[in-house]
Formats: sequence, C-alpha cells, structure tokens
Amino acid sequence: MAAPASPMRSVDRAFDVLSVLDDARHPLRLSEIARRSELHVATAQRILNVLVDRGYAVKEEPGYVAGPASVATAHAFLVNNRLSQVALPVLQELAATTCMTSTLYVRVGLSRVLIARVEGLNPLRYQLPIGEKLPLHLGAGKSLAAWLPEEELDTYVDSVAPFTRISGERVSAADLREELQRAKEDGHAVSLSERVLDVTAISAAIHRDEQFLGALSVAGPSSDLPAADHPRVITEVRRAADAIAARCP
Repeated sequence: MAAPASPMRSVDRAFDVLSVLDDARHPLRLSEIARRSELHVATAQRILNVLVDRGYAVKEEPGYVAGPASVATAHAFLVNNRLSQVALPVLQELAATTCMTSTLYVRVGLSRVLIARVEGLNPLRYQLPIGEKLPLHLGAGKSLAAWLPEEELDTYVDSVAPFTRISGERVSAADLREELQRAKEDGHAVSLSERVLDVTAISAAIHRDEQFLGALSVAGPSSDLPAADHPRVITEVRRAADAIAARCP
C-alpha cells in the first residue's frame, strides 16, 4: 500500500489542479485535468470533489471549470492590495496624459496577471478582464521577465523560445535574451505587434531598491503611437512607475 501523501504535498496538488483550471479557456474533462497537473486520475478526482464542495470548481456537462469562490478570492486581493490602490490615480493620470490605455500587472509564477486597467482616449479594440493571465515573454511581460533571477530567466527563455509573434516575427532564445537584457538596462520595454497585431505597448518595471512590485504599461493602436512619440511616452511611463513605487509602503 502506498504511503499517504503529506499535508504539504496534498496542498501542492490542490494548487496544481487550481492552476490548471485557472489557465483553461474551456471546460476540461477529468482525464485532461489529471494529465495537465501530472496526477493520477483518482487523485485528481478527490481534489476536484473538495474544490467543487468549496466552490473553487464547478462541474458542467462538458467538464470542470473554475468556480465562483475564485472570484471572491480575487476581489479580496483587489480590495486589500496596496499596490492596486495607490496605482489607480497614477494610471488615470497616465491614461489622460498619453491618451493610451494604462494597465498594471503583477508576476504570478511565470505569468503576469492584470490587476488594474484605465482606458485611454481611444480604447483598444479588445478588452482584457481584470485577472487575465498573460505570458512574460510578450508585451509588458518583458519588463517583469527582465528582472528574473539569472538561472530562472535562462530556464524560462529556453522553455518558450523559439516562438513566433503575432506579427510573424520569429524570435530565438538568443533574440529574447538580448531583448530582456536591453529592457533591464534601459528601464523600459517597447513592444510592436507582439501579442496583438498593430498594437504598440511601452512598459516599465515598478521597483524599489531590489523589490519588484509589478509592471506598468500603456498600449494603443500603433497608428496612435508612432516612433517619434516613443521617447515622450517612455518618459511618462517610467515617471508613473516611479511614482507608484514611491507611494507603496
């Protein structure tokens, strides 16, 4: 008989299943959840039963999805998180100054999560909901990935590269490392049609000393943000990132 899992290991497995549900864009069958979380089907089923009972998962006809308790947890974070509170007026001012949509991201593992957003004068044609999880190697994520510890950065780059941006540009591991190094040295990152076609984003990390709190970004149609305007917007974004960092306790 196999030894029972330790309490800590059981918690890890539950979070593995939750992470799979968080990343899913459609209901997942039990076998798929077990495969993605690298668990035995019976173990995944036991965990899902608990998550369904607590409201963190819902069983629908096609499979399982994240449950409403996840929304309550996210709301508690937004209400109590000091970063999003102090950042909102800065985001509003930045959106008014640049006429671009301003957004605030925090890193969760090897992804970034949107925690605040203020629309610019010309809203983007797509809407990112609060809580959306996006990659680190595209767009504003580069301002977070650039500051990963060296060993973790190397592992991450090797896991995602080579890849192709929405523009069709092919990016090698060497290309991505060079871009991230430049973003770290320059204090900002510029992204052109990386995740969404004809959208330009300019981002900067929010940090105080060695503590990295998140990344601030403005984005808009590339036609509204020509290269000649980049220096001005970069200055505004970096100034806003510094202002947020200074206001956080």
